Amino acid sequence: MTTFDTLPDDIAELKAIIRVQRDQNARLEALVASFKKALFGARSEKVDPGQYELELEDMETAIAQVEAEVDADDRTAPVRAPKPRQTNRGSLPKHLERVEVVLEPERTCTCGAERHVIGEDVSERLDIIPAQFRVIVTRRPKYACRSCEAGVTQALAPAHIIAGGMPSEATLAHVIVSKYADHLPLYRQTQIYSRQGIDLDRSTLAAWVGRAAFELTPVYEALSAELKRSTKLFMDETPAPVLAPGRKRTKTGYFWALARDDRPWDGDDPPGVVFTYAPGRSGKHADKILKGFSGILQVDGYAGYNRLLKRPVQDVTLAYCWAHARRKLYDVTQSSEAPIAKEGLSQIQALYCIEKDLRGQPPEQRHAARRERSKPIIDAFENWLAQSRARVSAKSPTGEALKYIAKYWGGLCLFLTDGRIELDNNTVERTIRPIALSRKNALFAGHDTGAQNWARIASLIETCKLNAIEPHGYLSGILTAIAQGHKQADINELLPWNFAKTV
Repeated sequence: MTTFDTLPDDIAELKAIIRVQRDQNARLEALVASFKKALFGARSEKVDPGQYELELEDMETAIAQVEAEVDADDRTAPVRAPKPRQTNRGSLPKHLERVEVVLEPERTCTCGAERHVIGEDVSERLDIIPAQFRVIVTRRPKYACRSCEAGVTQALAPAHIIAGGMPSEATLAHVIVSKYADHLPLYRQTQIYSRQGIDLDRSTLAAWVGRAAFELTPVYEALSAELKRSTKLFMDETPAPVLAPGRKRTKTGYFWALARDDRPWDGDDPPGVVFTYAPGRSGKHADKILKGFSGILQVDGYAGYNRLLKRPVQDVTLAYCWAHARRKLYDVTQSSEAPIAKEGLSQIQALYCIEKDLRGQPPEQRHAARRERSKPIIDAFENWLAQSRARVSAKSPTGEALKYIAKYWGGLCLFLTDGRIELDNNTVERTIRPIALSRKNALFAGHDTGAQNWARIASLIETCKLNAIEPHGYLSGILTAIAQGHKQADINELLPWNFAKTV
């Protein structure tokens, strides 16, 4: 930046500098105002949450442009103040290929002697080579014996998912990951391939994805069975618009997410999630998906889950979500002063502060700490809840929020009795966000079967993410194993956490 000591003495030059700085400041203020509006504006003015990243990208790009203009102006000053070094905010992984470029100065000294190395400065910059396509040419020579008539011998052709087709298993994995992890619809992928001179129809890619989804179904089913062997799971659902054939409009199906994450209580089982497409939101779908499961299920307040409590043998216990209870009170505070709702929010916040300290501890320790620290807050909250409901109208916004909490009070307090139970259902809601982003890009699934394929593949990809496993390498590996005849009896070896240990 221009400093006081480097300012020119000419009045005209000073005025020019002031005008430039004023314009730059005005542009930055406009960007900040836009950002505040996106975050804190009225509901009708807010940007969709899924667009926040795009909003930030544009703002940060614009700010960087303004800063570059400031730097360019500074370079015209007679003396430039030293700028602090901008360090790399990320880290370059060790597994990346290193291409070393050595810049040698003149090694002969002015005195005629040869200079010796006394040290060096090393810097690393991230370089990218655009995705390169290659063709694997497989030759199978035929051999015959000149001395006898034993016949011709030739190596067997390797098996592939698409028999006699164009794609390798790695190509199938790339198409799948691009569509379901990177949210690139198939028609956009065909456009990318065409820039490399590879002309593929969207229908061709769709056929590849469908075949791969079929071959991956046993792995998906094994993942589902593995999760349902647990005794503590999360469940949630999200809309899945599906094209209704012949009606020129969409119908609303649902993706049901069943998730496991035992890391908050130091459990041994790896995290995972299974999505299931169903044509509706009725509780019968949850009952069908959870067939064979018994234990604690953490959910929101959707009444459809109550069907699970009507099983002939009561084997499912519903734990409810404090985040949803908090949201009810928070919405009230956004439309009025609502001192009662604000007081409730303060008490719930105290519970979350305790949970932050207990994350990662064994269930026994979490249970003991909750009995000591959280139970007094819950007891006080219960008394406050009864008194507050008596003070307000049951039909007022505050009354409705308090009624919701009272309705699910037993399940909300269940975390006090079991250290494995979380305070909220956010674990499974986080796994649904990528589904929502893909849905936003694709608008709708084209068919019920397509939606189920979406659910199966997304289950494997999101489980990879939860276990810090690179999804392309995983899918490429298991598709190759399946093509080579992996035994159905050993299908559990292809689950993400098991397969990653063997490669």
